[in-house]
Amino acid sequence: MKRVIIGLSGGVDSSVAAYLLQQQGYEVIGLFMKNWHDDSVTISNECPWLDDSNDAMLVAEKLGIPFQTVDLSEQYKERIVDYMFNEYEKGRTPNPDVLCNREIKFDVFMKIALELGADYVATGHYCRKGTIEKDGNEIYQLLAGVDDNKDQSYFLCQLSQDQLAKSLFPIGELTKPEVREIAMELDLVTAEKKDSQGLCFIGKVKLPDFLQQQLKPKEGIIVEIPSNQGVFNQETPQFHSKEEELEYLSRKIDYKVDLGKVVGKHQGAHYFTKGQRKGLAVGGTVEPLFVIDTDVKENVIYTGQGKNHPGLYKKVLFITNKELHWVRPDLALKTGETMQVMARIRYRQSLEEAILHKVESGLYIEFKNFQSAITEGQFAAWYLDDELVGSGVIS
Repeated sequence: MKRVIIGLSGGVDSSVAAYLLQQQGYEVIGLFMKNWHDDSVTISNECPWLDDSNDAMLVAEKLGIPFQTVDLSEQYKERIVDYMFNEYEKGRTPNPDVLCNREIKFDVFMKIALELGADYVATGHYCRKGTIEKDGNEIYQLLAGVDDNKDQSYFLCQLSQDQLAKSLFPIGELTKPEVREIAMELDLVTAEKKDSQGLCFIGKVKLPDFLQQQLKPKEGIIVEIPSNQGVFNQETPQFHSKEEELEYLSRKIDYKVDLGKVVGKHQGAHYFTKGQRKGLAVGGTVEPLFVIDTDVKENVIYTGQGKNHPGLYKKVLFITNKELHWVRPDLALKTGETMQVMARIRYRQSLEEAILHKVESGLYIEFKNFQSAITEGQFAAWYLDDELVGSGVIS
C-alpha cells in the first residue's frame, strides 16, 4: 500500500479527499497544520484553528485514520507573514494563499510527510494532476478542476515538477455540491461547514486589521484624479520595436498630487490596493471612488470615479526573470519567442486571451482586452487549454 499524508484542514474538501484516498486503497494519515499562534496579533477572541483542528480530528476518527497536529507557525511567520509585511511596505499586494501552497503545504509540510514515509502528499484543492511522456521523461501537468466555479489551480501556480510528482488532488474531478453530498452520506462533522474566509492562517481576521499590528497607521491624503486628465490622453509615441511598445503599455503612470484634488484622508497608503473601493470613506461623488494607485513613499492614495476610470485599465504587464516560474519548464520561452495563452491576474477571474513575449529581462503578458486593476505583487498565471503552465509576480 502506498502511504499518503493528507493535510486535514478541518474543512469539508480535505475531509472528503481523505475518504476518497481510502477508497482508492491508499494508507492514509491525516495531519493538521497549525500555522499561527502568535497571540499578540489575534484581534478576535475566537480561536479558529482550535475549532478546525478539532473538526479535523473528528473526521480522522470517523474514517479510522491516524491523526496528528504539526506546528509550522515558525516557518509560516518567516516565509509568509514577514514576506507579506515586507511587500505591503513596498506598496505591493502579495497573495498569501499562493505563497502558503508553495512555501508551506508543498515544501515544509511535504518534507515532514516524506520523512514520515509518505509516498504522496494530498490536499483538498479543486484541481487535477496529469502525467505525460515527453522525450522519454515523465512530465506532470497541473490541470484545472472540473468544477469551473471552484477551480483552484491558480493557487498552485508556483508548484514545481518535483512538488507535483509527489502530490495528489483527490477531489479535482468533483464539483463542490458532489463533495458536500459525499460528506453528508458519510455523516462527517464538516459536511455543512462553511468555507473559511479571511486570511489563510488566522481565520476570521480582516487583512487591514492584521496589517495594522505591524504597519503603523500614518495619516495621508486621498487625491481624486479626473478621468479626462491629460495623463490618460497622451499621444502614443513611435516605437522602434515590439519590446519598446510593450514597455510603454505596461508602464506605471506617475501621478502627482497637483493632477487632481484632495478629497479625503486615510490612515496609511500601505493598507490599500489598486481597484479597491471599500474603506475610502469619501462621500459626495457621483460614482464610487476606486483606488487607481498608491504611493507608499509619499503616503498618498490616488483614486478615480467609477469602475470604468482609465486609471484602472491596462493591456500589458511585466514579470521579471527572478519572479518568473514555469510549472512546465519544458515549455519555457527563450528570448524573442512568443506564446498564445489564456491568462488571469487574480483568482476567480475568467481566463482572458493573451500573448506572452519573452525578452532579455523577463516576460511581458499582452492581453487582447483591457484588464482592470493589474496589481503589483499579485500573481499572473497562464494556461494552455485547461493546463496551468506558468506564473509570475506582476512587477
